[in-house]
Amino acid sequence: MEIYQPDRKSTGRARERIAARQRKTPIQPMVTRAAPDAGTQMETRAPMQRSEVTLPHEPETGAARQRRDKIAGSGALVHLGRRIGNRLTLVWQDLLWLLRTDMRIGAGLVAAVIGVFLLFVIVNLTQGRVFPNVWALGVNLGGMNEEEARAALSQVWEGRLAIEMNDGDRMWTVKPSDLGMRLDTRQMVADARAVGLAGVPFGYGVMPVVSLDVLTAQTLMLNLTQETDILPFNAGYRWENDRLIGVPGSNGRFLDVAQTLVLLQESLTQVAELQTLDLVMTVASPEVLDPMPYMAQAQELAGQSFFIRGYDPFTNETSVWIPDRETFVSWLEAGEDSLSLRATPFAEYVDAQTNALMQENVQLYLEPMDAIEKARTAIEQGRSEVQLRIHRRNSIHRVEPGDSGYRIARRYGVSFYLLQQANPNRNWDINLSIDEEIVVPSPDLMLPLEPVAHKRIVVDIPTQSLWVFENGALIGNWLISTGMSDAPTSPGIYQVLSHAEVAEGSSVELCGTNGCGTWTMYWFMGIYEAVPGLVNGFHGAVLLPGGRFMGDNTVGRPWTYGCVMSQNDRAEQLYRWADQGTMVEIISEEFAPQSAEGRQALEWARSGQYPTGSGA
Repeated sequence: MEIYQPDRKSTGRARERIAARQRKTPIQPMVTRAAPDAGTQMETRAPMQRSEVTLPHEPETGAARQRRDKIAGSGALVHLGRRIGNRLTLVWQDLLWLLRTDMRIGAGLVAAVIGVFLLFVIVNLTQGRVFPNVWALGVNLGGMNEEEARAALSQVWEGRLAIEMNDGDRMWTVKPSDLGMRLDTRQMVADARAVGLAGVPFGYGVMPVVSLDVLTAQTLMLNLTQETDILPFNAGYRWENDRLIGVPGSNGRFLDVAQTLVLLQESLTQVAELQTLDLVMTVASPEVLDPMPYMAQAQELAGQSFFIRGYDPFTNETSVWIPDRETFVSWLEAGEDSLSLRATPFAEYVDAQTNALMQENVQLYLEPMDAIEKARTAIEQGRSEVQLRIHRRNSIHRVEPGDSGYRIARRYGVSFYLLQQANPNRNWDINLSIDEEIVVPSPDLMLPLEPVAHKRIVVDIPTQSLWVFENGALIGNWLISTGMSDAPTSPGIYQVLSHAEVAEGSSVELCGTNGCGTWTMYWFMGIYEAVPGLVNGFHGAVLLPGGRFMGDNTVGRPWTYGCVMSQNDRAEQLYRWADQGTMVEIISEEFAPQSAEGRQALEWARSGQYPTGSGA
């Protein structure tokens, strides 16, 4: 009869495992020493005596104790590690043995793994998550749902990502949005989910989905041309060891905006993925390669100082700048027909002088294109100096009690119609508000011609006096008549604009049923436009519509419709002396003198002390 014993199976298997381990362990052969032969003499050694040496006792120091404890601790850790390693090895060996001997256990483990895997897939599919190891724009989207993945992509795109644009030698970095690139995060997340498990185990990259706003990209590139473009370098000159040498011309480069936009559109995905864009550049050759034909002319100019005079027609003052020789030589280039001016470095110098002027008055500046043209002409003609004009910008006036449009215009020396044009939305029939800001146009608008700096006419309305200066010296003064109260002469800084020995004028007061009567003026010089088409100026005697002369008997008091009238012989004298562009300064209670000549004239007029020989 067989008796069933439940524990026998496990006991037998344990014995089998032990036996298997013993079979793996090699059996050490037993070594047996043969007994010595009777005739063999054996050397008998006395047992080794252990000698004990007693060392003097020394107290254990703190450092020694720490070393001893450290060594002991290290040994304990090593021992513990070995024990754990041995145990894990035994467990692993037992597990492998069970899998080999019982297929049901292996099948169960495989089924469990498959079950976990299927559960993982189902969870990812139902929750809309991206499978592991799927990447886009350097971001691991694995395990993210759509909202999380889109947020992660947007954060990288708008925050850390930058497009490097290069022309082979230089590089500019911009944000993708500044280049007009728009990321479609929704489509990218859909593409990432469609990858499935293709990213396991080596990873899978999803390409960016990008669109382009062409207008934004074009605007950025057009603005970038100021930095990317390199002008062709015509042959020039430089100092080397106190010797002027010629520098051959070299090619320039210009950004081809149209072709770069085409390249960007065709490779938009690659640009977004690699974050780099190669700019398309066009090579431009210089006009002149050889500097030697104008070497002698360059040496002559470079051997002397070059004077740049900045003339302010309002104050009649001149600023003088003298560049050092290295700076001046850097402006010289060989032109097609003569030595010429290199515009870019000279414009930079002009900007520096403008900044210096603005430290004194924020309205002052030098106009670069005007300065370049005048300096180029001077160099081509071999002149060692050039006169530039100092300009003024618009200004802002804050309305004060009692202000009106006409009063503001007279205060700043501009025509009222120009003030109206500068403030197109202002209704001047409505009272101005205190502290309201009014744009005052630049007084440069009153000076359309090149100023004649050494001649200046000063008119003082309160004393009805006129003063004539040349090179700062008074050469004549006399009494005049200015506009009546209902047609006043406008104060300000003007210049002689025109000459006419005989001119005609009129006024609404002379208009009737048969039309408007006119009067005739002699030795007329226009100085400013009161309204479009109506010019006020200097003149002599007036022949009225009725045939009566007016002039010599009316000077010294306001009597005109805005002009400045002198006695006829004085008017002719002024007419023949004043060139087109001669400066005119009309001062009043509202408009103070701007120049030294104006201040001197005002002092003489107020004191009544006229200089000897002035012609008063």
